[in-house]
Amino acid sequence: MTCDQLVCANCNGRVSDGRCPVCRANRARLQQEQNGPFATLNPAVLLALLFAALFVLALLLH
Repeated sequence: MTCDQLVCANCNGRVSDGRCPVCRANRARLQQEQNGPFATLNPAVLLALLFAALFVLALLLH
């Protein structure tokens, strides 16, 4: 999710504009989350990795 899609409940402006302290705090939090290790992976890739790990685990147990 990006800041452009969010509307602040405090000032009714876009979070990306950073009009109030609440907007600026949420924008900073979203930017920190986007720098995480799994931020560039979409949900489909994460789901495929999960299934692959379960498949390998099932093979190891047999």
